[in-house]
Amino acid sequence: MTRFFDRGAIVAAYVGIGMALTIGVSFLLVIPIDPIVTLFALPAGLFIGYYANQRSNRVVGPTRRIVVNALFAALVTGIATAVLFLGVRALFFAADGGYRDPGLGGPIVCETGADCVYQRYLQSPQGPLLEGAGVTDAATFSRFYWDQQQATAATMVLLTLAGGLGGGALYVAFRPRPGPDPNSRPGTATE
Repeated sequence: MTRFFDRGAIVAAYVGIGMALTIGVSFLLVIPIDPIVTLFALPAGLFIGYYANQRSNRVVGPTRRIVVNALFAALVTGIATAVLFLGVRALFFAADGGYRDPGLGGPIVCETGADCVYQRYLQSPQGPLLEGAGVTDAATFSRFYWDQQQATAATMVLLTLAGGLGGGALYVAFRPRPGPDPNSRPGTATE
């Protein structure tokens, strides 16, 4: 046990990092559906918040300690998810060379990186909305794009923390209760 949270919460934080990697790789790289990563943040926090206390074997003790365990593990999980999300976004942002399927018109003529991403967005249904947001070139697009990505990452962390708090609350409600002392004699009071 540490001063602020239990060792089981530290183990749960490592499990949360693994969970973030699994979710991130699955839905950012293998099947690229970015919004699902954000949607999974809340249940991931819920599971890891509960698991932090289950792993700590918190049968008795203050509710405050249970909440801290849950929030610590959820915070680590949320940060891991956000860092992975931003890293993948940075990789694809920097490496975009304008490739496009020949059936969609062939490659986009642009400079690798921000300019290609900007050109790609201009040709998407979101293109007309960019000018209304003050985006007029690759530089203003980069600021706009990264502001959105950071907001999404912050949302992931907050949702994971909210889930962790919920997981801690569920643990308080459903945690195992201490049973009778196996060393006591029948008919005597136990603590």
